[in-house]
Amino acid sequence: MVRLEHLTKAYRNGTTLKYIVRNASLTIPGGRSVALLGRNGAGKSTLLRMIAGSLKPDFGNIRTRGSISWPVGFSGSFHGALTGAQNTRFVARVYGVDTDELCAFAEDFCELGEDFHLPVRTYSSGMKARLAFAVSVGIPFDTYIIDEVTSVGDAAFRQKSSAVMHERLQHSGAIVVSHNMRMIRDLCDCGAVLENGSLTFFGDIREAIHAHENNMNARDYG
Repeated sequence: MVRLEHLTKAYRNGTTLKYIVRNASLTIPGGRSVALLGRNGAGKSTLLRMIAGSLKPDFGNIRTRGSISWPVGFSGSFHGALTGAQNTRFVARVYGVDTDELCAFAEDFCELGEDFHLPVRTYSSGMKARLAFAVSVGIPFDTYIIDEVTSVGDAAFRQKSSAVMHERLQHSGAIVVSHNMRMIRDLCDCGAVLENGSLTFFGDIREAIHAHENNMNARDYG
């Protein structure tokens, strides 16, 4: 469960403030897969970072029940001098899970072969993304934060990634950002629409998509 209480976040743009979210209060139910929808630049990723705890709001509170993941597939916190295996073990210790189990899962899932034991600074961006996804889904969370994650890797890896996410979501909730409406319909059962700082929750994903598309059409033609 994630509860937003009078949440506000804004950035200064010259002499004006651009509100990412303004005085938003809503509850995202536990165990649900929620699509976070909004136009480009609306602030979806910023809101995800606040929910994940990596960015503070200007005002208001975010209250959570259960464990919340970092954005699935995020590789920015890897230490370049450490190997893929060492980074994985470090993450396991931070989150209190079995280091050997997570390392074995990540090595098998990311399919990096011997590169798993080389420094991350030698990896391509795609290799980092594969490792990051494997480490992310290798830890059981109550709620997963997912930001365009299925774009990782080739078609076979994306299919495998989608399958493991479906497996995890049998027992966990998620907050999902994606421009791929097929993925949204596949993973999510409800949605929240972010528009001009206003955040509206819909208990049915079809209603959320309809509201989002209406916003997009109004922007295009209004």
